Amino acid sequence: MSTESLMTTEEFEELARLAGQVSEGVRLEFIDGKLGAKAVPDGDHGCIVEWLIRAFLLLRPELWLFQEQGLKVEGYRSGRARPDGVLAPSGVFAGQPEWADPDPVLLVIEVTSHDQDTDRRDRVEKPRAYAQTRIPAYLLIDRDSCEFTLYSEPRDGKYQRTLTQPIGARLELPEPIGGSIDTEPIKNWVR
Repeated sequence: MSTESLMTTEEFEELARLAGQVSEGVRLEFIDGKLGAKAVPDGDHGCIVEWLIRAFLLLRPELWLFQEQGLKVEGYRSGRARPDGVLAPSGVFAGQPEWADPDPVLLVIEVTSHDQDTDRRDRVEKPRAYAQTRIPAYLLIDRDSCEFTLYSEPRDGKYQRTLTQPIGARLELPEPIGGSIDTEPIKNWVR
């Protein structure tokens, strides 16, 4: 089976642009040479992201948790991802195109959706894509298992550290972020 993508990055970007014009509910990504669509977030998903914005603002006010910021996740294939949250210095994406350079990103966040692609997309493909892009940390809020997984220390295309804990435990953030966040309030929005 060929590992070549059936679509170029340029073709994907045009398709994503057109899909956004046709329907606000379509959120396309291009990870590992494959076209994917993200589910439109539900209210609980939105509450988790809102709570994380507040928590990070209190922890590091010079940073901002951007929602839906498109990122280039190059790896060995030119990819494009739209994480649920991107922690980076405030204002860093001003003047950037839809698919921004990931260099200033400190952390990406994904909150699982209740759809059939969540396992493959959020738990398999995205940790690999974000590690290959050398994003320092990836936080997965898993609403199905009521756990969070923090991936950190990207090296050789993989995260070297993976820590999974139940939602409600303290989230200890690695450098360059530092500090910790109590995840207890997230319990209100998971199954």
